Parts: sequence; structure tokens; C-alpha cells
Amino acid sequence: MRAFAVACGDAESVSISSEHPVSADQIYRALVALGAEPLFDPEMRPEGPQDEDRRRLLGALLAKVELEITAATRLGNDEDEGEVLLGWIEEAGPDSGMTNNVLINRLHRTGVQLLGLDEDETFPGQSAASMAIVVSADTFGAHLRFQDGDVEGVRSALGRAEVSVIEVQQSMHDLRVAIGDAEEEEE
Repeated sequence: MRAFAVACGDAESVSISSEHPVSADQIYRALVALGAEPLFDPEMRPEGPQDEDRRRLLGALLAKVELEITAATRLGNDEDEGEVLLGWIEEAGPDSGMTNNVLINRLHRTGVQLLGLDEDETFPGQSAASMAIVVSADTFGAHLRFQDGDVEGVRSALGRAEVSVIEVQQSMHDLRVAIGDAEEEEE
């Protein structure tokens, strides 16, 4: 269950190894082939991408693939979405041990992206939606830890989920205040 520790944000140092890890150069070449070559400052990186660029390059590749999927599918079209899911399952395997980790990581990334990394102001509805996604990731992580018999991991994941639920409720209240349906709480 070390993979779930990473997904759930535990402080312990863990690693997940791919069966066939790809190098920064291979990822960079895939991005070039997809027409999404990231720019590297030639003075900073005269030899091109380095091993320390691997995660950033993987993020860029993930973005490119997700954007391609979005452009190739019609929103709400079950057949389009089913084809994408079939391709994903064919690659990951129907019962892959990494599948749950991927789902939890995806939920966490979605929550962070919804909140906005560069936003100066986060609006209550945006914050509530973001935290609700984080609640699902942490709750699912707690479930997986429970299945694995990791009681302390369950407690930790549930603690994070509970904090997020409180933030969801507070943000929902703030949105009600903004539209005049509720009074601001006095401290």
C-alpha cells in the first residue's frame, strides 16, 4: 500500500516504480512527436532535458494527452468516453494495482486545478467544488487503507477528508451569503 501513501499525501518518503520507466529524453521525444515540445533555455539546459525534468515533462505529456482526448470526444457522449476508457483499461489492466493510485492522484490534481494555482482570489463555489473533490480522493484512500488493514492510514485520510468537508460546508455557506440567502457568521 506504499502507492496509496503517496496519493494520500503522507509525509513518509515512498516511491512508486514503473515496470518500464521512461527517461526524460523519451518523454521529451513523445512531446515533440505530439507537437508539444516544451521550451528549455539553451543556456540553462544546453544538453536538453535532464532527469530532474522528468516529472515536469510527464505533467506536460499528461496535459497534452488530456487535451487531445477532450478534443477527440464529445462531452457527455458515452460511446466516445467508453472508447477512451477501454484504451485506458487495455494499457493499465482491469485489475492493476496502480489503477486506484491513478484515480486518487487524478482526483487530487483535479481539485488543485479547480482551485487554481495562480488565482489571487478563490470564489466560494470554486473552493467548495475543489474541496469536495479532495474529500472523495481522501475518502477513497481511507477505504483502500481500511482494506489493507492500515488503521493509522485510515485515521489520517479520514482526518484530511473531515477538514475538507468542513471547508466545503463553509464555502457553501459563504456562497449563500454572497447571494443573500444566509447571514454572515459572527466570530
